[in-house]
Amino acid sequence: MSENIIYTCLRSYEVSAQPYKTLVAPINKDTSTSLYSITLNSNEKYVIDINAPFLWFICPFPSPPVPCSSLECIQGRTYLSGLCSSSNNIYIHGRCTCTVTPVNPVAKTCAPAQLTYKDLIISWTNGKNPTNVIKFNRLSVSCAPKSLLQSLPRGTNGIAGLSWAPLALSTQLTPSNHGLTKKFAICLPSASGARGVVFFGDGPYYLMSRTQLDVRSILSYTPLLKRDNSQEYFIGVKGISVNGKPTKIPPVAFEFDSLGHGGVQLSSVVPYTTLRSDIYRSFLYEFSMATRGIPRAKNVSPFDLCLKTNNATGWSPVGLRVPQIDLELGNGKKWTIFGANSMKQISNDVACLAFVDGGKAAQRAVVIGSYQMENNFLLFDLASSTLGFSSSLLLSRTTCGNFNFNYGVGA
Repeated sequence: MSENIIYTCLRSYEVSAQPYKTLVAPINKDTSTSLYSITLNSNEKYVIDINAPFLWFICPFPSPPVPCSSLECIQGRTYLSGLCSSSNNIYIHGRCTCTVTPVNPVAKTCAPAQLTYKDLIISWTNGKNPTNVIKFNRLSVSCAPKSLLQSLPRGTNGIAGLSWAPLALSTQLTPSNHGLTKKFAICLPSASGARGVVFFGDGPYYLMSRTQLDVRSILSYTPLLKRDNSQEYFIGVKGISVNGKPTKIPPVAFEFDSLGHGGVQLSSVVPYTTLRSDIYRSFLYEFSMATRGIPRAKNVSPFDLCLKTNNATGWSPVGLRVPQIDLELGNGKKWTIFGANSMKQISNDVACLAFVDGGKAAQRAVVIGSYQMENNFLLFDLASSTLGFSSSLLLSRTTCGNFNFNYGVGA
């Protein structure tokens, strides 16, 4: 980071003097794992998990412990993971040390660890480019052993949680007493060479295009649903259409059952949208029928329908010309998925339907994966419990890689 960047400490009088009320950081895609990392403290990379309860990293030893009696400890221990065999607080030299359970969401591993404090540096933005940086002091985060980094991208420092939880960055980086609204937006890039963007705060959010596009102007909105004692994000879905034709999936198939299973979850660590078998079979049949004029290719795991794209109907600004998929949302809005997000290009002449079968006993009816989120702008408004979504930004002739990360000053 260049030496002429202005540093601002997190003190109320300095923050209140800021003309901008939004923070920004870059997102990078690791193509080998299909995971996405946010960069903080200039060069620390944390895999984004929008459903994780806090940030965890490999701490230096010793690290300052969070007292067991503190509110932060109570909040962190609200989300203890069943993947950990032990999660009791421990005593070191007669002092109680707060223990939490950081999780690797890819490897499905967990390790009891100490809750500690960490300073984080992130940039202010006027919505068009970063302007200066701010240092948040003593945020509550979790330590983790190096073994928890297994299966994460090389060079990763840990996991950045952006969930509903009070210790998630989505809350700790948006303190209302400093003029920041409890919102964050993610825009995942589709390639490793392009930097996506994450915003914290109210915006504006500009992506360079032929006209300066404030993405807020093209968003549709649907309620964010929250389950009791869960930090995960859900939305209401009542159906799926292919090429405008509804599939034969009853709305009840997407609902939660009495045990809390089911529902439609959003995930930044599941690579492809995963559907419970009963939903998947009906969806796959309709998409297969709608593309019956396109020659088939040999299936490539984990996909069940692959097409020969050199015989397809060609390309459009939003990807391969295949039938569009509409998620019929509970409030009547539609999240439209075009070829760029529905078909995974396997080779020059083969593309596969990028949805997978989660099995008959899948915990969730649908998990919307990160491939379907690429070059889609998603605004999580935690204060009003709403999700803003753009569908493909390619329709607006821009992408998630079009934020200007060159530092500048001005309105």
